[in-house]
Amino acid sequence: MDKINTGISRRRFLATTGTGALTVSAVTVGLPGTGVENTAAQAQAAMPNTKITKNICAQCPARCGIDVYTTDGRVHAIYGDTGNPIANGKGCPKMHLGTYFLYDPDRFKGPMKRTNPKKGRNEDPGFVPISWDEALDIVANRLNDLRDRGESHRFAHFYGRGWGPTDAGLYGDWGKLYGTPNSAIGHASMCAEGSKRAKQATDGNNSYNSYDYANTNYILNFGASFLEAFRPYNYLMQMWGKMRSKSPQTRITSIDVRMSPTMAASDRAVYIKPATDGAMALAVAHVILTEGLWDREFVGDFADGRNHFVTGQPIEAAVMPEPVTDPETGEVTQAAPEGSGFVELWTHGIARWWNEELKDRTPEWAEEITEVPASTIRAVAREFGTTRPAMAIMERGPTSHTNGTYAGMAIHALNALVGSLYAEKGGMFYQMGVPYGGLPVNADDYMDDWAKNGAWKDYPRIDKARTEEWPMASHMMQEAGPNHLKGDPYKMDTAMFYYTNPIWTAPNPQVWEEALKDVFIIETSPFPSETAMYADIIMPEHTYLERWQDSPTYPFEGWPMTALRVPAVEPIYDTKHFGDMLIEIGKRINGPMGDYYREIDNVENILRHRAKGFEANPGDNGVNSFESWAEKGVWYKKPYHWHHRRGKFYEWDGEGYNVEMTPEDVKAKLLKTPSGKFEFASGFLEAHADYIEREMGVPADRAGLIQWVPPVHTGGGGDLYFVSPKTPMHAEGRSGNIPHGIAIHQPIVGGKNTVYLEIHPDTGRARGIRDGDRVRITSDVASIEAYCRFMPGHRRDTIVLPMEHGHWAHGRWARGRLPGHSGDVTANVSDPISGLASYYTGKVKLERV
Repeated sequence: MDKINTGISRRRFLATTGTGALTVSAVTVGLPGTGVENTAAQAQAAMPNTKITKNICAQCPARCGIDVYTTDGRVHAIYGDTGNPIANGKGCPKMHLGTYFLYDPDRFKGPMKRTNPKKGRNEDPGFVPISWDEALDIVANRLNDLRDRGESHRFAHFYGRGWGPTDAGLYGDWGKLYGTPNSAIGHASMCAEGSKRAKQATDGNNSYNSYDYANTNYILNFGASFLEAFRPYNYLMQMWGKMRSKSPQTRITSIDVRMSPTMAASDRAVYIKPATDGAMALAVAHVILTEGLWDREFVGDFADGRNHFVTGQPIEAAVMPEPVTDPETGEVTQAAPEGSGFVELWTHGIARWWNEELKDRTPEWAEEITEVPASTIRAVAREFGTTRPAMAIMERGPTSHTNGTYAGMAIHALNALVGSLYAEKGGMFYQMGVPYGGLPVNADDYMDDWAKNGAWKDYPRIDKARTEEWPMASHMMQEAGPNHLKGDPYKMDTAMFYYTNPIWTAPNPQVWEEALKDVFIIETSPFPSETAMYADIIMPEHTYLERWQDSPTYPFEGWPMTALRVPAVEPIYDTKHFGDMLIEIGKRINGPMGDYYREIDNVENILRHRAKGFEANPGDNGVNSFESWAEKGVWYKKPYHWHHRRGKFYEWDGEGYNVEMTPEDVKAKLLKTPSGKFEFASGFLEAHADYIEREMGVPADRAGLIQWVPPVHTGGGGDLYFVSPKTPMHAEGRSGNIPHGIAIHQPIVGGKNTVYLEIHPDTGRARGIRDGDRVRITSDVASIEAYCRFMPGHRRDTIVLPMEHGHWAHGRWARGRLPGHSGDVTANVSDPISGLASYYTGKVKLERV
């Protein structure tokens, strides 16, 4: 009855029309056939003082726009913003949990300092309240002292979920002005860096893909939990409904080691042996080539038009005569190739890839490695190769192993073979940047001699990313704690943490517990995390419902977009925006750095200057200023500017895709590899061939090829693979202290008070374990305990413990809740190329307690 003739629920209707104490005086609602006639409603009494502010959900990386309802100063409801292209008025089960974050009774109420010099799990920090001025002065005095001693490199910033120019975007200038290589060390190496590096190695883009899901007809999904924790989750659920209801319906094949919600909802579920996804992808590629299913307009073809890809037989690359230039007109012509070799268009190295790797990678070969039947691999390859448009997606599943980058490259190669990259419809591409305005001042004008030429430049980062030890890794946060403990390359003095909790999230976090005992820790979390319990200074930030903050979208649909957080309420405690913390500390640093931050002033000033870029580039929704940005909550501008069509790349000219791009344009803007093409023989990896040979045993002359590299499993003799996926309620580890989130954390097997270890019944019974028993999980790192639940949908050799519980801090509902933390039994081993921590490559022993 609430929805008859309105299209909106009564609750939402009343909430919406109550904005700003408005009265409702002329609403007509009729119920035909009931005897209730359409009549004007009587004037209502004034509604409570309700306002709606625009914000961005922070429960996961999706960055969905939200409408926050505040009545008489208290937030009471959160809905998806109908004007935000990611949310489209919808929300996932986590969206409403923002109110729990805001009113969490365990939040830090203001800045504090430690009084107990001892640090450890069982040590009370002895925090006492201090003022913000005292907290900021303590930090700034310590940093000034480090700088005066020529040791500014011993200060490090660590961050997890950065959002935009007002937090993570401040790090670069801050580190450059202060003089530290460690501003900032991000958490990407403990998240999903493997897929980014695989794409950098093949198409030159160190980024996550954007996708045209609405128009694709086939998804080959390697380990991406599309309906659990893939980004952007809320939008993906919407796309799933669209893909599965359109005509033709999008066909979906999911490849995984467990029965996930995505697997259960797919057309085909393929169980694969952990860490062997790359072998299956190579076999799929083999079938696509031998059966002539590749996209000739992107990849190319044999000069004689015949298919020479035959199992076990090498092919020739075409010999291309030198182009001829007409001396009078300057016109360049290309003569026909000589012989019958393969003529590549937008790919590089296919003949070498086939001859040295792919010609023998048959489905039968892959079956021996993956345990996926050759008939299944062949059927999947034919479906994928004959359905256009199609895309192969992946994430942490196949890449969180020591062979992760090579596996990711093999999967991404399938997108090149079927012409998915930059396809006109249903393909994948990369996110465009936002045309922000500039800051009021330039940091380069405020650099003193130490910033320009100080000895700090001679020191590597504490995590050794981009050094000879990890030359291709952008971040190696999981190495920072162990490196400090060893004093290699040096000892940290002071570290500041934002949106990250490595004492809990890092693999083998026990090492971090020991490492941070002698580091001066500045913690900015609003909540009592494990890292916060080691802090010397607590400077709690606002929750996301209390702060101004911009957020350019993660890869979404390609066209540029940035949303804005508008405070729904004044800060309810004595907290501060993290960006303002950096600015206020910067103001207290001696020399011109302090002058720079006095000019920057505060976060709102930054946002106002950034929004000036919208004056010349108004959004599709009319946003052209800071005020309209705050009102609408989002700026975006369609369409995406590039696509590939029938062998050529075209660029948007304002009216259509009418500008044909030159090969030089394609290399500069789209395929940013050394060759300007998709590379089956990667120039990026070839530049590091000696390192790859040393660390992975791959011969240097083959290092650049997309290939099968066996994984190295940790575990000390364990016989079961151990995986720790994220669930829809995980919220990147921030929901552990929310009772509502805990209650529905593991919907498949239950678990209101715990997270169950999921095991196949046969696996349990073979060890004398019954459904519900308490069990011990042991690796070569440590042991943890958990309760088990039988799950017949998983592989028999794989046990599953969703990552969430095992906290020894984090608040009253999170602390001390079984099971033990999955990270405690995860060895700190990483993919040598991407640096991604190998969370899923461990093997363990399992026994009944």
